[in-house]
Amino acid sequence: MTLQVLTKGQRQDRRDLRELITLATEGLPQMFDAQKQLFCDRMLHTEQGPVRKGTSRRYTFITLLGLHQVRVAGLPLPFEIQPVIDALLQDTARLDNLGDLGLLIWLCALASPDRLSDFCSRHALDSAVDRYPDGRERRTMALSWFLSGLSHVAIARPARRGDLTGIAEAVYSILKKNQGPHGIFGHQAQSAGLTGILRGHLGSFADQVYPIYALALSLQAFQFEDALAPASACADAICRAQGPLGQWWWHYDSNIGKVVGKYPVYSVHQHGMAPMALFALGEAAKRDFDREIYQGLEWIYGKNELQSDMRDASARMIWRCIRPAKFMRYLSEAVSLLKPDRDERPPGGMKILHECWPYEFGWLLYAFAKHVRTWPAAG
Repeated sequence: MTLQVLTKGQRQDRRDLRELITLATEGLPQMFDAQKQLFCDRMLHTEQGPVRKGTSRRYTFITLLGLHQVRVAGLPLPFEIQPVIDALLQDTARLDNLGDLGLLIWLCALASPDRLSDFCSRHALDSAVDRYPDGRERRTMALSWFLSGLSHVAIARPARRGDLTGIAEAVYSILKKNQGPHGIFGHQAQSAGLTGILRGHLGSFADQVYPIYALALSLQAFQFEDALAPASACADAICRAQGPLGQWWWHYDSNIGKVVGKYPVYSVHQHGMAPMALFALGEAAKRDFDREIYQGLEWIYGKNELQSDMRDASARMIWRCIRPAKFMRYLSEAVSLLKPDRDERPPGGMKILHECWPYEFGWLLYAFAKHVRTWPAAG
């Protein structure tokens, strides 16, 4: 057995990541509404302490994906999650969009694969894209979640791959049409009505990372060999655009392949969504994105615009974002749209938004919990 010797930087990375995972798992119980068996929409930091607002089925799906990875990694769970998963898989009457269907298939494939046959038969997957509004509008995030769900089903139950390949190929083909010539994905099909014409080409960071993940996974699930090219093109584009402090920027123009809106910078992009997508692509394409991933994490730890650690151990939260004053943000975006290559200074009035949303911890855990399994105990 070869002794693994870690550098000081690697030991620091592992210590910080273990602390992040602990912070997330310990912070989630306060976000859970035990009566409704759902996670909240968001947690607010007030003078009276943390305040839970609303509930969200979508955020519950995502958070459970992360907690399932914690369970698989053999790490402590804050509470028993399987009864919550089982109830969500049974009660799908309020399922009204393609994105949520994709997330729930994804969750079922990973956490309750024995229920896949029943779940898939109840939801007519072959007509799902055209049955829901976000599917008909060809929204990138919804298509990506649905393709990810189909891919996880094929991986969990290889015998079903033949039945799902045609659906997955159709979704894959539609999704690729939302990608511009420089690798960036728009928000939705530009041909999908007035909204598509006006903003279809403007993609958020979510519209980049979710297709990267879905396309990378489709290679493993369906052997879509050419999926690595669009996934890599998008990853290369966002990595080239990554900010000097490791920031993952907010808005992109798929027509010109440029950043057109930098702020706010969201913590979940730094610690969850970018790592999730880049780890998946790195595994599929045999590439190493560690430099970009860990530079993004440094932003969380305090190497950011305000030199402020976004973690709050006492509140058991990671604050949501750093954002400028609203007027300054709109002015900055307007300038970026007119002059996308302009090297601008950060807009004024930067502040931390003292909120934390449960799905943010969900993606953090999904991205990193499984990697802890491969680390020595004394890392």
